Amino acid sequence: MKVISIFNQKGGVGKTTTNINLCSYLAMKGYKILTIDIDPQGNTTSGLGIDKINIKRSVYDVMTEDISLKDVILKSQLIENLYIAPSTLELAGAEIEIIEMESRESILKNKINELKDEYDYIFIDCPPSLGLLTINSLCASSSVLIPIQAEFYALEGVGQLVNTIQLVKKSLNKNLEVEGVILTMFDNRTKLSNEVCKEVNKYFINKVYKTTISRNIRLAEAPSFGLPIFLYDDKCKGAEYYNTLAEEFLTRQER
Repeated sequence: MKVISIFNQKGGVGKTTTNINLCSYLAMKGYKILTIDIDPQGNTTSGLGIDKINIKRSVYDVMTEDISLKDVILKSQLIENLYIAPSTLELAGAEIEIIEMESRESILKNKINELKDEYDYIFIDCPPSLGLLTINSLCASSSVLIPIQAEFYALEGVGQLVNTIQLVKKSLNKNLEVEGVILTMFDNRTKLSNEVCKEVNKYFINKVYKTTISRNIRLAEAPSFGLPIFLYDDKCKGAEYYNTLAEEFLTRQER
């Protein structure tokens, strides 16, 4: 069982889109996947077709009470092998509630450890901020998958991002590594996208995925229907990108 955080301190970089579609394609290829939505916005939850109004227990309960992950995990009704630990807006208050708790950085790690080896991969969709929820995710993970937008300002945040991972590695989780970097909103026709690609490759040697994710209307529409891209439009470019990304992810695991 491998636990991977999908993390970037910057919002709007395609983090949740990557989480939803990578998890869905891996599940479709026969891997047993759990995705933990630890972002209070709950976009992974709704993007996988779960009605947040009907959720009785969520990651909020796992973080603040003596409730195991098994008690909140839902089986996807859309995709075989895919399971979701859902999020609700209540989770926004969890950081304040757990601040006084003992070993507050390791709450999620301890809950994941209870699952033993029930899943092939666990992906955690982190909030775009460095609070206790993200720290919990990084402490519980063996690696971090970083979506980076192929735009100028993305480079400004890279140093801060790496610094955060190094700090967590040094003080809380010595096994934490960078799993890989995915360039999103990529446009190979522009000089800027190609320059950002070159800089990111220079910074993260051998960690940048060859598969890039370009802007795609169908990809942007799919979450509002509560569907991953291959169930919304499996013939579009967005579906092609994420299928290729899943293949590359698996190839890298074999290494």
